[in-house]
Amino acid sequence: MKIGVVLPASQGDGGGKTPAWPPIRSFALAAEERGLDSVWMYDHFYYRTDEGELEGQHEAWTIVSAVAAVTERVEVGTIVLCTGFRNPGLTAKMAATADEVSAGRLILGIGAGWHDPEYDAFGYDKERRADRFDEAVQIIAPLVRGETVTFEGRYERANEARLAPPPNRRIPILIACERPRMLRLTARYADAYNTAWYGAPDDRLMRQLTALGEAMEAEGRDPATMTRTVGVIARDPTRKPESDEEREFAGSLDQLAKALDEHEALGIDHLIVILQPMDEASLDWLTNAVDLRGG
Repeated sequence: MKIGVVLPASQGDGGGKTPAWPPIRSFALAAEERGLDSVWMYDHFYYRTDEGELEGQHEAWTIVSAVAAVTERVEVGTIVLCTGFRNPGLTAKMAATADEVSAGRLILGIGAGWHDPEYDAFGYDKERRADRFDEAVQIIAPLVRGETVTFEGRYERANEARLAPPPNRRIPILIACERPRMLRLTARYADAYNTAWYGAPDDRLMRQLTALGEAMEAEGRDPATMTRTVGVIARDPTRKPESDEEREFAGSLDQLAKALDEHEALGIDHLIVILQPMDEASLDWLTNAVDLRGG
């Protein structure tokens, strides 16, 4: 099972201040040096809390491309790009270029989007997001796989569109979702599925994995062809003892190692971890747990 981490690029990751590029770069390099498999960037303009406060965040593609340029081994993924924020042809073009920069290490994670304040503030249409995603992925997927696309939908269109230069490989597409329709689209178009956020495996995770299996069966797809990824929030209780987040792991080092084993036993192929706090000491904590698994 691969294990990766989310990059500290939002205000909530930096103790009230959006991290600058140098600590993001250092965190990515530290994850690579410690032998982790991947680093990930989420995609928001910002997050507006229930109290109306804005938590800033850097733009996803810019950070992904910068990290791809300074790392050598780790996979670099988006967790996940909102298809409503960019034209599908542009998304595919940017993915092919970022994959070139990374020498074939990009994972193109995409989703339909969900945070309404962003749509309202920047003029994006938030109605019928699943419909819009359905059309966008029918353009994005074949383009990043080197195909020519002609498509005429209600929201999106392409006329003999292709990427030039073409991608150097079949760029893996990851779709993050929960509901039945999006799960069917995942089974139809994606190379990987993501569900998040969790701590140790629980009943909610089991329900999502079962629902994915049902969608795969409905689409007539071999379950072995889908990579299963799970987003986990893991908090080092010795350094950040208090939290109001229920969906997280906050046990001892031995318990974390056991939780990692439990995810793998469920057939999870790739864990994507949000560390709390999000710094290099927490990277050490995670990698120590990984080492305990080998013991």
